[in-house]
Amino acid sequence: MSRYFTEDHEWIELDGDIATVGITEYAQSQLGDIVFVEVPDEGKIVEKGDDAAVVESVKAASDVYAPVSGTVIEGNPALEATPELVNEDPEGDGWFFKMTLSDTSELDALMNDSAYSDFVSKL
Repeated sequence: MSRYFTEDHEWIELDGDIATVGITEYAQSQLGDIVFVEVPDEGKIVEKGDDAAVVESVKAASDVYAPVSGTVIEGNPALEATPELVNEDPEGDGWFFKMTLSDTSELDALMNDSAYSDFVSKL
């Protein structure tokens, strides 16, 4: 599996033809307590950079962008009843949606783990 990151603090992990998307530990720490998450419906087609999901916290509401283009195959059903999963495990059980990619070359523009760590350290 390979994990990539965006400058908007989304992560995407590719496992075969399926990618899982969520927000990073840094993003959830900046948002504070998550109180609501809206995940995309199965079958939604997204282009890189499109609004794909919504996350609301006690501090703010924010869009979650599609890190690459593709088709949503599943939204995380657990987040509707337990949005706090994003705070508890943002890069694990708090994932937002799974998708198939329409253009895997878009991953080349994203950061790897060390590049993202370096990016966050300068914020």
